[in-house]
Amino acid sequence: MTDPLDVQVLVRAGAWKKALPRVAATCRVAARAAYAQRRRRPAAEVSVLLAGDAFVRSLNRVYRGQDKATNVLAFAAQEGIGPGPQPGATVMLGDIVVAYGTAAREAVREGKSLGDHLSHLVVHGLLHLMGHDHDTDRKARAMERLEAKVLAGVGIADPYAMPSVAQNDRRRPDARSRRGR
Repeated sequence: MTDPLDVQVLVRAGAWKKALPRVAATCRVAARAAYAQRRRRPAAEVSVLLAGDAFVRSLNRVYRGQDKATNVLAFAAQEGIGPGPQPGATVMLGDIVVAYGTAAREAVREGKSLGDHLSHLVVHGLLHLMGHDHDTDRKARAMERLEAKVLAGVGIADPYAMPSVAQNDRRRPDARSRRGR
């Protein structure tokens, strides 16, 4: 049986390969682990673009109206619930884009390896493509628990329980805490 998730990885920023020679494999393992959480797993495809901060900043400005770099962006191929794929058809989930500089700085600041942090960002992005969100505290906690579960399944510690991250500074990969807004 073939894997139900085809993960295409494109490295646009060479710093990714220099820092993580097996970066594509890291992305594939994380994405497939997240996809395995789906109850129904039709054949699907996702692309992961590993880029630099300037490129991700430009995407963030154009598509989200925020003129700043961010660590991960997820672009769903479909909005909402459609008629569903034809039997046997491959579902295009969408694209995940990760910024090298931002991710690398976060990994250092949070005391984790770049590979583990990249895995977290890919899991986070794929969960968004599967319909998960963190726009309320309740949804954020649920998504964090699911991320931790997926990462534990591939041998990565819970990124939200890391002792190096202050409890009042716990942040989802692409969002600031709603506290204080």
